[in-house]
Amino acid sequence: MFEEAFAAANLPCAVGMIVDRDGVRYSKALGVSDVSTGSPVSEDTPFQIASMTKALVTAAAMQLVEQGKLDLDAPIGSILPDLANPQVLTGFNQAGQPQMRAAVRPITLRHLLTHTAGFGYFFVHPEILQYFGAVGMPAPGSKDAIRMPLMFDPGDSWEYSVAIDWAGLAVEAVTGQSLGDYMTQHLFAPLGMTATHFADSLPDGAAQVHARGEDGKLALQPMFIGGGEYHNGGGGLIGTAPDYARFVRAMLRGGELDANRILKAETVAEMARNQIGTIRAGRMGSAMPHLAPVYDTFPDQHTGWGLGFLINPDPGPNGRSPGSLAWAGIFNSYYWIDPAKGVGGVFMSQLSPFGDSGALATFGALERMAYA
Repeated sequence: MFEEAFAAANLPCAVGMIVDRDGVRYSKALGVSDVSTGSPVSEDTPFQIASMTKALVTAAAMQLVEQGKLDLDAPIGSILPDLANPQVLTGFNQAGQPQMRAAVRPITLRHLLTHTAGFGYFFVHPEILQYFGAVGMPAPGSKDAIRMPLMFDPGDSWEYSVAIDWAGLAVEAVTGQSLGDYMTQHLFAPLGMTATHFADSLPDGAAQVHARGEDGKLALQPMFIGGGEYHNGGGGLIGTAPDYARFVRAMLRGGELDANRILKAETVAEMARNQIGTIRAGRMGSAMPHLAPVYDTFPDQHTGWGLGFLINPDPGPNGRSPGSLAWAGIFNSYYWIDPAKGVGGVFMSQLSPFGDSGALATFGALERMAYA
């Protein structure tokens, strides 16, 4: 099923894995890491996992919540001075300059981890793109790229955003370590994720990002979203499918893998609980369709958000249980974690733009296999 879906999808490559609490059920690598060289992809090929970074950074932050070094509901401005006096964007004057007011409440770590702080992304939200157009586009990878006004008061809505970048900086602030060093020591090493790290450039042998031309042919589209002046907790990690599958298994096992515990079981349960009440999560608009068109995983469901994950309240079309956890990376990588049935999966590819129908169909085939 997986191979047939891949053959029909016109993807450069795909690595698919199905896991349960006890181990790997299925693993397959298909295609090439670079269409210009024809180098075959393997199960341990490095990928830019992009926003799949977010769940890992959330887990790191929750370790520090357990230790009392971070507080989910205290104003985060005491740790991150940049967020101490948040301003809400109300519009633009006739000269095109942004107009702002003070937010009615402070930003908390819970707001950051649930994308309810009020931040956005310039490629998702036209108003953020307009704001940077007015004040000057920041350098890629700079902290200025995540310094922006809020689009709404903290806690009032859900919008996908740079919030987890700020959560990663909070981890650094209270540990005195770089985000990468902290996560390597306290998350990656205990889980055996030996190939996951932040990097300033794409490592040798990594899968390259591709795009389809108007004729449908795949060609390289060099893109790298790591590096810069800080470790990008929102999307900067390089990793492999087997590594990420170990994290999925740890979450299925309540925060433990191979006798190494990274989180308490009650913390994992809290991460899997909807944190945003009646607010709906998951739908992303678009300011740059060539990079990320409008996307909604479950347009027919009132999806929620936990601490780090999208939560589907109803059964998924490919077998996923209600209350499962999921998210994705912008180069068409996806994962899901189903605590009810004890199964999960990881799908890695490197294709732009996001939300590709062929990639989603291949990921869907992987999921159907898991429940067949």
